[in-house]
Amino acid sequence: MSARPVRSCAIHQPNLLPRLSTLAKLYAADIWVVLDDVQFVRRDYQHRARLAALDNPQQQQWLSVETHLPHGRATLIRDAQIAYPQRAARRLGQLPGQYYHASPYWPLLHAVLEPAAHTVAENAGTAAVAEGTTCALLNLLGWRGTIVRSSDLTASSDRSARLADLTTAVGADTYLCGTGGTRYLDCHPFTERQLNVRAFRPPVADEGPWAGAAKITALWALAAYGPNRVGAAFDDLRTATTWFGTHPA
Repeated sequence: MSARPVRSCAIHQPNLLPRLSTLAKLYAADIWVVLDDVQFVRRDYQHRARLAALDNPQQQQWLSVETHLPHGRATLIRDAQIAYPQRAARRLGQLPGQYYHASPYWPLLHAVLEPAAHTVAENAGTAAVAEGTTCALLNLLGWRGTIVRSSDLTASSDRSARLADLTTAVGADTYLCGTGGTRYLDCHPFTERQLNVRAFRPPVADEGPWAGAAKITALWALAAYGPNRVGAAFDDLRTATTWFGTHPA
């Protein structure tokens, strides 16, 4: 009897025009659990992204959408609202083009980003806009995974147990753990639920597509190297992902 295929999930907040490292982790997973029922953090990437100059990734500028928090600092990501939707739509529609219009791949990028920018004025939820920009880039790379929102699921409030519960809830048997998560993750809840944990570690590089991958939007690598080159790098990384903590026999 052949072994049952491993189904992996990544659990991550919706990020606006996500960084390459984040996009790569989502691409490597079969299921993306959009973590939208945790506290919104203004200094995170849920409503902003770093654009980098096409010929110099060290030259950077924030692209932010002003966000209103109805419940103050306690506001959950799913409840955050774009303060000025028309202004945000203009920024999303124009600023990336100013940075990447000289790229031969810009027509492809523009074609997938334009619909996401247009939806800003129609949907004032910051999370929905961030999720939309991420989906646009995943679709460009041919990702065929499934998206589920954590707010639609039931899970423990304990950090590691919550991740294990969400992994179980979506029918996955493997949790894809990012670099930051390996510093705090407790593997016991996963062992108890007979789940596997895999560490996802994107390259750290000063040049090539992975330059600045943990800081700048994936748009830079896509514009500088093209979707085919980035997709191939993602595929290589997906097969190289290593086990962490628990693993199948």
